[in-house]
Amino acid sequence: MKKLYKSLLVLVSLVVAVSCTSELDNDPIGLLTLDQVDTDPTLETMESAVESAYHPLRNTLNSIIPGWRWDLGTVFRNDIILQDMAANDMAKKWNPDGDQAWMDEIGNFDFTPENQAFNGIWTYNFEGVSRSNLAIGFLTDPDIMEKTGISQTRRDQLLSEAYFLRAFYYFDLVNNFGDVPLILKSPDSFEEAFSVSVRAAQDEVMEQIGADLEAAASLAPQVKNDGTDPWRVSLGAIISLQAKVALYNENWTLVLERIAELDNLGFYDLNANYFDAFDVTKEFNDQEVIFAYDHRSGENPANGNGLAAVSGWGFFAPTEDFLSAFEADDPRLAYTINVNDQRSPKILGSITDFKGNDDSPGNKIYMRYGDVLLWKAEALNESGNPTEAVSVLNQIRERARNTPTADGIPVPEGTLVPRPISNDQSQVRTWIQMERRVELGFESQRFNDLKRWGIASSVLQGLGKNYQAHNDLYPIPQADIDKSGGSITQNPGY
Repeated sequence: MKKLYKSLLVLVSLVVAVSCTSELDNDPIGLLTLDQVDTDPTLETMESAVESAYHPLRNTLNSIIPGWRWDLGTVFRNDIILQDMAANDMAKKWNPDGDQAWMDEIGNFDFTPENQAFNGIWTYNFEGVSRSNLAIGFLTDPDIMEKTGISQTRRDQLLSEAYFLRAFYYFDLVNNFGDVPLILKSPDSFEEAFSVSVRAAQDEVMEQIGADLEAAASLAPQVKNDGTDPWRVSLGAIISLQAKVALYNENWTLVLERIAELDNLGFYDLNANYFDAFDVTKEFNDQEVIFAYDHRSGENPANGNGLAAVSGWGFFAPTEDFLSAFEADDPRLAYTINVNDQRSPKILGSITDFKGNDDSPGNKIYMRYGDVLLWKAEALNESGNPTEAVSVLNQIRERARNTPTADGIPVPEGTLVPRPISNDQSQVRTWIQMERRVELGFESQRFNDLKRWGIASSVLQGLGKNYQAHNDLYPIPQADIDKSGGSITQNPGY
């Protein structure tokens, strides 16, 4: 049993070679301390190991690497830069300046592998993989299970969460970088650590993602959420990620099967009000959110939504192209971005509060049922059922037009009229793509959508961006290639 804890020290070496987190000053297992490496585990350390695996999903400032490391791209989780800015939905600031010019490079596609945006997301995701692996190692060791006295029910739930989280981090890595190192356990030696400092084929990583999600689903409780900690990974989150993986693989039949499985649970629906999914006063009491990171105020160490502070510094402005994507009087626009007040209610979790507050409680939503319905519409259309796809699409539009404006006023008659039933698959595809942009604006989905639809080049070049075909994958952070001694190779074009 002692070997497992000692291997944690070797894991730090692997982080140096693979995940570019040699700069970490905090313990790589988060809530655990290095003192616990030399002690037998307890039930509390099992719980802590799993909870710490969630932390790379958060936007708390300096939570993974302390010390305001803008140079490493790790001040907050930077999906918002690599998705919303890259897709030209978002500009860096309301008033353009030279601050953090690396963000502008992402939006203009004039970056190099040294750009810290890539290091940031690589660091967060591989830190998540490392923490998930540690938890899985604990929870699959029968000696440890006997020592801690953990119940089979609790062990299964925690292990289900850890498998999901590892799959989630790897899915993001694959979408950003393609082939990536595939690390499935804490290494027992330096030789083993360096042996995994190579890129595995994307198909191999995707196969592992599928296996992890299958394992997670088999162990998950058959309930909507944990009654004590509703933020935890649920069966609904697992099935939803399975559907999303199938969507990205263009397996339309499987997408529809997974969504039917999700619907059969009876746990989720569209909220009556569009903003309820983001409203901090309704967290975990709405019907739509499937998986979110639970930011909380007043905790030590801090666990608030640091993007609220960054918003107060003038970051995260909409582009004119994004604003023009909304139809007249669409209430979703003001809930996504209030131009007059220069604030994003979606990011902040409030129409009026939290701007400038680095300890605000607004959650980061990763999956919600509105997104799922748009997956369903897309899968129906691409599998030859455009008329059914339009019916699903119109559910999204109906909810939007029935949502009062941010001022509490009903939207005018004639707003967001239903799309007409159509057999034109190309037209319906265009409608779905338009709806995804406005429904999911500022939710870090857009760039992946453009890539998987095969229209990133035409859209972004049409906006004057220096986008090239090889930009479908971001470059591997140069620092990690250097640290690996060249065993980690670079993506083509960089």
